[in-house]
Amino acid sequence: MAKPKTIFICGKCGAEFSQWFGKCSNCDTYDSLVEQNATPFGVDILTRGGVGNWHATQTNGKSTTKPAKPRASLTFEQISDRQIARWESGYRELDRVLGGGVVPGSMVLIGGDPGIGKSTLLLQVSNQLAQKYRILYVTGEESGQQVKLRASRLGMSKPINIVVTDKTESKETDAAETTDIQNITEESINPLSIGADLYVLPETDLEEILREIDSLKPNLVVIDSIQTVFFPALTSAPGSVAQVRECTAALMKVAKHEDITMLIVGHVTKEGTIAGPRVLEHLVDTVLYFEGDRFASHRLLRTVKNRFGATHEIGIFEMVSQGLREVDNPSELFLGNRDDPAPGTAIVVACEGTRPIVVELQALVSPTSYPSPRRAGTGIDYNRLVQILAVLEKGVGIPMSKLDSYVASAGGLNVEEPAVDLGIAIAIVASFRDRIVHPGTVLIGEVGLGGQVRSVSQMELRLKEAAKLGFKRAIVPKGQKFPDLNIEIVQVSKVIDAIIAAIPHQELTEEDLDADEEEEN
Repeated sequence: MAKPKTIFICGKCGAEFSQWFGKCSNCDTYDSLVEQNATPFGVDILTRGGVGNWHATQTNGKSTTKPAKPRASLTFEQISDRQIARWESGYRELDRVLGGGVVPGSMVLIGGDPGIGKSTLLLQVSNQLAQKYRILYVTGEESGQQVKLRASRLGMSKPINIVVTDKTESKETDAAETTDIQNITEESINPLSIGADLYVLPETDLEEILREIDSLKPNLVVIDSIQTVFFPALTSAPGSVAQVRECTAALMKVAKHEDITMLIVGHVTKEGTIAGPRVLEHLVDTVLYFEGDRFASHRLLRTVKNRFGATHEIGIFEMVSQGLREVDNPSELFLGNRDDPAPGTAIVVACEGTRPIVVELQALVSPTSYPSPRRAGTGIDYNRLVQILAVLEKGVGIPMSKLDSYVASAGGLNVEEPAVDLGIAIAIVASFRDRIVHPGTVLIGEVGLGGQVRSVSQMELRLKEAAKLGFKRAIVPKGQKFPDLNIEIVQVSKVIDAIIAAIPHQELTEEDLDADEEEEN
């Protein structure tokens, strides 16, 4: 008997090699190659649906199936125009990041840290969509009873259909057979809280999942998670590069052929990226990251890739006892106490996609006790912080090389765009001088290496958000024209001009003069 052929696959990027190397030449990762048996060409993931490897139909140059009919190419004029009717998910924040709603037949990948709320979000969305559509929730990490308990905590009280398939009979037939449907009921909390067309399938076998999809004919399928799904014909373990790639490709073809929407949960690595090969993100239509500080209650749903809408959009949720709740006014979440301002704080308007968010920046500057001063930033780009400190020392004359500098954004929101540079600079200067920035002032602008203040995009959108929250004054780059937005516009061209405009001159009192005389004596 011939020895089975083995290949070595990189667990980071999915590159294949015929022999083992200590370093992957594709992604330069050390000790990432894993030995696996090569998949024979005769394997087909889903024979009944035609999903699988094209080479499975080729043996020694001869086709083992009927010759495929040629498909005619079409011009743009020949392609019929069809208006895509998006579904409302029941959550405006999710609809925002998806570009206006759920697109039928699309494939959405959602990644995030463990315990961040991915399964909770998808179960709540499935509950809302089940009022109008048939939903199949495939769970590979929980049993049906565990999903039922979580649904009870979220206020879902009507029967949940848990599908249990008989694997012995399903191996003998191509059609899926449902042998038991358990209707689990509990004390009524809200009679209309869950739709009757929400089905739960605790399964990890890809073939069983595809048979259930073919039998149930759902409009939307949730896979929680793709790292637990496996194809039996592959010898590698679930979650490996080969398993994730093949299972995702099979589900994608079913979604496109049958016009079924797929919501897939993906695990993340310790670096924060989605685990598995990079091709996983290339296959899907939309990639979302669910982020949040474990010490805070708010969660951010961020778009990284979207074929049907804008990228870098964010949706903001709050984790409460009844699950995830939308935040109506996110700007108030990231603003501090405006009635009692403190030295070293500044207000900026950041834009995430098309959403403006007013954020408070806090800075602390103190003399250093080390040979090299310490610089730390939370929620901002560290490289831009170092650049701004150098500009302040060179252009303004503040000895930042002798001072420790700490800058943070309120609420832990990541604001890394250049438009917040001016706010960072003003907050640092205000902390150094122990002054309070002029009340009701927002700062918008990019700081150049020469100390100039540069213009940024979406300025009118930022100013409208600031005026809506009651701010009366905005310090912005010079050279732009703005409509009447019921807010005073102060245009500056240099950082030093912004400092003069933002930090009011403090008049000396008799107590200050007496203190100066005591120091001189």
